[in-house]
Amino acid sequence: MRIIGGRYRGRRLPVPAQPGLRPTADRVRETLFNWLQPVIIGARCLDLFAGSGALGFEAASRGAAEVLMIEHSEPVVRVLAANARILGAAQVRVRSTDALRWLAGSGAPFDIVFLDPPFHTDLLAPSCTLLSERGWLAPGALVYLETPADRALPGLPADWTLVRDKRAGRVRFALAAIEPQRCKGREG
Repeated sequence: MRIIGGRYRGRRLPVPAQPGLRPTADRVRETLFNWLQPVIIGARCLDLFAGSGALGFEAASRGAAEVLMIEHSEPVVRVLAANARILGAAQVRVRSTDALRWLAGSGAPFDIVFLDPPFHTDLLAPSCTLLSERGWLAPGALVYLETPADRALPGLPADWTLVRDKRAGRVRFALAAIEPQRCKGREG
């Protein structure tokens, strides 16, 4: 996997040999980060189904203040942590846990969330629901969604507005904006 922009531009990182692991393609990442350019610097980002880490490392490279990668596969977690060390990306943290179980917990809201679950699963809809209902989204947050091109996006929570929607090869990718006045706040 190659980082395509920012501080770590051109750096190649190993991707674990894991069935079903597919890094987001360069041209999709380029389009996505063009969309995010005005808001990525200083953002708090969540890469929920980190996999190869392509989205999270790209965000870190382009100036995100914090990137939390959630991945359930222990061998993949080890590679992600090693890649963060190779880059010297202190703003990247990697957690080994089940994404939906983690979302059922609590923590500080994120500005940008990357949702690219394994294509053979139906994890996109419940992830969107938990993000919205459990207060994981900061006012005005953006959520990236990736799914097979032949599959419809799930119904989005009422306070989400689809602002971008494209296809590239076998992939459909979209960006949803969260209406600031309707985000669930966190107390304490």
